[in-house]
Amino acid sequence: MKALEQKIVTEGNVLSDSVIKVDSFLNHQIDPLLMKQIGQEFADRFSDTKITKVLTLESSGIAPATMTGLILGVPVVFAKKRKPITLAEHFSTEVYSFTKKEMNNITIAKEFLKPDDNILLIDDFLANGQAVSGMVDIIKQAGASLAGVGIVIEKGFQHGGKILRQEGIRVESLAII
Repeated sequence: MKALEQKIVTEGNVLSDSVIKVDSFLNHQIDPLLMKQIGQEFADRFSDTKITKVLTLESSGIAPATMTGLILGVPVVFAKKRKPITLAEHFSTEVYSFTKKEMNNITIAKEFLKPDDNILLIDDFLANGQAVSGMVDIIKQAGASLAGVGIVIEKGFQHGGKILRQEGIRVESLAII
């Protein structure tokens, strides 16, 4: 996706050999026009599947997931990294954050994922695949189906994308660095 690639080149900041900072348009400040294009691209790429829900992990996946859900006309559900006291029945799993170097117990209310759901999973980055694997675990717990995974930026020099694809998961990345 050319518009995304251009943003990465002009506004991305390489902090180390494994970290790129894109907080001017994706992770801290959000470029809504770019997010709309990203949502449209994911909707187009997964037009061959009947998506019933878009799923993401808070917080940086919410903007591209919301735009994708808007264009597809389906609800967007996001996993919470901290379980609120109001969350009774829920699915949960542990996910390691590569960027924050911490383990998170992510949760989703059972009422929002059902066995008849066909889920499109959207995330901002794919590095080692830990977040996606955790979300896939929750989808399995719900008995739902995974249509595929949409990634805004894949770190091709790390192994997450390769591992997920070898597991038979459809991964569509808009930019691979």
